[in-house]
Amino acid sequence: MPKRKRGVTGDAARRQQAIRKCENSMPETDEERNRRFSVMAQRGQKRRAEEQRNSQLTYMAQRGQERKAEETEEQRNSRLSDMAQRRPERRAEENGREKK
Repeated sequence: MPKRKRGVTGDAARRQQAIRKCENSMPETDEERNRRFSVMAQRGQKRRAEEQRNSQLTYMAQRGQERKAEETEEQRNSRLSDMAQRRPERRAEENGREKK
């Protein structure tokens, strides 16, 4: 059985190694440091925005499930009936598109 890898591995390890190499070779200028901090801040903003979007999508999915759970049998039958009536219309539209 192979040994379990510990610590940082793969691309992250190479990235850290490259950073250390640069840090040791030359001191960082203020401009370089500011650029690096700016990039880090932008990544953080993107991550937070994505997390917020995911949270909203999760909330919307939960609300949809709750609505379906609250749906009465009569409402469910009505909804399914509407779907069945629209099915031939959709097929006709799709067939019309395919012929063009």
